[in-house]
Amino acid sequence: MLISVLVLAGTATGAVLATVGGKPAAVGAAARGIPRASPAQAKTIGPVVPMLGGSADGSGTPIAVPVARASAPASTAAPAAKRAPVAPLRSLKQADLLVVAPFSLSGKVRAAVARQSGVTGTEPIEAAKIKINGTFTAVLGVNPSSFRGYTAPSTAASNKLWQAVASGGVAVSYTMGTLDRLSLGGQVTVSGRQQERRLPVMAFGTVGIGGVDAVMSDAVAASLGVPARNALVVSAPPASVPSIAARIKAVLPKGASVEPLVTQVTRPGGSSPVGIVPGTPAGGALTAARLTTALRAAESRRGLPYVWGAAGPSSFDCSGLVEWSFAQAGISMPRVAADQARTGLSVPVTRLQPGDLLFYHTDPTDPGYISHVAIYLGNGWMIQAPQPGMDVEIVPARFGSQFAGAVRVYPRIAAGLAPGLA
Repeated sequence: MLISVLVLAGTATGAVLATVGGKPAAVGAAARGIPRASPAQAKTIGPVVPMLGGSADGSGTPIAVPVARASAPASTAAPAAKRAPVAPLRSLKQADLLVVAPFSLSGKVRAAVARQSGVTGTEPIEAAKIKINGTFTAVLGVNPSSFRGYTAPSTAASNKLWQAVASGGVAVSYTMGTLDRLSLGGQVTVSGRQQERRLPVMAFGTVGIGGVDAVMSDAVAASLGVPARNALVVSAPPASVPSIAARIKAVLPKGASVEPLVTQVTRPGGSSPVGIVPGTPAGGALTAARLTTALRAAESRRGLPYVWGAAGPSSFDCSGLVEWSFAQAGISMPRVAADQARTGLSVPVTRLQPGDLLFYHTDPTDPGYISHVAIYLGNGWMIQAPQPGMDVEIVPARFGSQFAGAVRVYPRIAAGLAPGLA
């Protein structure tokens, strides 16, 4: 089966299907040629990953979302969605919780969720993992007019993006579009439950919900076999999310789940969180033995190619390298960088230790969103899977304008955020 309903396990949308496997060579830092001395300070501090196709200005203002000029060909658009009008953006809401099931949620269930005290908004959607160009990708089917208000500010404001989605095109995240080298205005192969379709890629715009890399209309999702309205985005005051989630869980049918969206759409002027507050009970940090295993695993992948959506053992994207390396030490990690940024305590740069994770803002369509991660090796060096055409590399750690913060991983926290797969 080529379609898989998203399963909640601490984070609702964090996974592109990938196999974690293979054994790292038991090679230490010295044998891998990792420098033991701190690197010389660079004259200029550049981005960890080049900004492909745009950049944010010094104030962090997002660029306009790239949208293809060409309209979707009639052969690829869902007839029911073609030329559908799209309502203007009226307000922005935070996507705080996601309810999801392997079946359609009834109107009665949706109404029961909406009635819960503290819920400020709900939006029915379709949520599934679907193969796009051969790689399982977290995809949402949406009503463009109403869902747009739950996305990242620059994406929400793009009338052209939502009109393109309503007309049968697919909008992919800026990161997926650039790092998977998709052609804006070109087509991707989407494999549904019963058929395979070619869909036009009409925009590069970050949704702002961790792990979601593609958005299409309800009609297109239905044509691919996704259960109608099998998910529900819920907005609520952040401080009330845990109690509201518990009450929502009580009204859901068997098989449906609800979890906080760990990486939430950033509010205007805000940024995705990096780490939890020091002093929060975390259940114990990594032992020296597990830390050594994870670092040696990462070091053993040096020189292997970057591939978008890959999580080893022979190719990786940035978060895939982290997930695979820590898995070799028996530590379950969430799949995407923005979720990995919540797997432990925040650490100041002056107290970095080997094994800490370094996070970066590299998406100009949503400058507050965390879209890159590297592993700190000590002495001023880090290991990362940078971008297509490059290999896993050890480079001087970067702390320039794109640096978002550092996290010390705590296994119990990480395991609670690791996604389930179906």
